[in-house]
Parts: sequence; structure tokens; C-alpha cells
Amino acid sequence: MATQILLVEDEAPIREMIRFALAREGFDILEAGDVQAARTQIADNSPELLIVDWMLPDASGVELVRGLRRDPVHRDIPVIMLTARSKESDKVKGLDSGADDYMTKPVAIRELLARINALIRRSQGHQDAEEINAGPLTIDLAGHRLLINGESIHIGQTEYRLLKFFMSHIDRVYSRAQLLDFVWGQNVYVEERTVDVHILRLRKLLKPFGADKMIQTVRGAGYRFSTKIENEVKA
Repeated sequence: MATQILLVEDEAPIREMIRFALAREGFDILEAGDVQAARTQIADNSPELLIVDWMLPDASGVELVRGLRRDPVHRDIPVIMLTARSKESDKVKGLDSGADDYMTKPVAIRELLARINALIRRSQGHQDAEEINAGPLTIDLAGHRLLINGESIHIGQTEYRLLKFFMSHIDRVYSRAQLLDFVWGQNVYVEERTVDVHILRLRKLLKPFGADKMIQTVRGAGYRFSTKIENEVKA
């Protein structure tokens, strides 16, 4: 499956040049011309790498990267920052914002490709590529399935995504609105009570295995997934 890269660049000719070169190398390219569009693409697609221009029309690339590093879901996405700024102080500022690499314009495509491949190798080296475990539950990422005590369990796609998110963020509390953004996507407009429906379905699925209490209701706040079983208090 092709590596998905989000290219955030407001100058259409530069964006087209980079998009064409990267697509020719087999990458799946998403595009955004400003920070707002970039945030939507990140929320909806979770790209594997970002190429971000410093100067954008609605906010700076530095602000985008800083926000990304505060995001518990997407903060580990590698970022290459592009800019016409060549001073050492600008490079330091870009890297301090959370960018993994920094290139000055005009962009040398062969160098950009080399840096992309280096970041992808580094990122993949830090991933738990095969599975996520929590108590008796295992998410088999390669097989896209749920195992409980080693037994493969049928699970709906939405419940799978919800459980995968929970198991990737153990002991953190998320509101219904946050879960809608992180699991359903920011451009999907559904009622917050939709979350409750899928939580109920997920608990029903896990109950025969004694794992339903791992999904805990936190009064006035939302939901938490934990291997520490507590007496939950309904919101």
C-alpha cells in the first residue's frame, strides 16, 4: 500500500511540481492550500508524513506543526518543513516547532525524496507494526481484526475503529465530541449520542469475555478505556 503524504503548500505551481514528482515515485499525495484544509485532511485521513510550507495564507506552517504535536492522535506524524527562509535562526525555529526536517526553497526533488524516505524508515522503525494489546484484547493491525484470549471475534468497522483508538490511548478520558473527531472524522456530522450507541454495542461484544468494564464512563467528561477495572459512574 502506497505511503500517504499530505502536501501543504499555497502556491499552486510549486504544489503541482512536488505532487507530480512524488506521485511518480509511487506515493499517494493529499493536498491542502492552507492550515484549515490541512487540519481537515489530517483528521480525515491520518497521513503518514507531512510536507508543510512555512508561509500559508491563514496561519503559519509553524502553528500547524505545533498544534499537531499537541494532538494525542497525530503527534507522531513526521513533518518536513519547506520555506524560503534560509537563516539559521529560522531553521532552529522550524525544528523547535516540532518539524523533523527542514528544507529551503527552491526544492531539489531528489534531495526531498531522500529525506522523505529517511523519515519513513525512521518512523516505521518506531512503530509497533503488528498489534496492540490490552488485557485479553489484541488488535491485529495487519489482519484488521480483534482477538480476545487468542480467539478471532467478529466486530463491526465502527466498533473496530473505536476500540483501536481506545486501546491506543489507555487511561485517557475523551469527550463524545473528541471521539467523533478522532474516530469518525471532523467532516462527518453526526449527533454526539451516536458515540453512546457504539459504546453500548462494543460493551455488548466484550461482555461475554468480562472485558466490557474496560470501557468506563466518566461523569460529565466522557469515556475512558482502562485495564484497571473500576466501578463506573454514569454520565
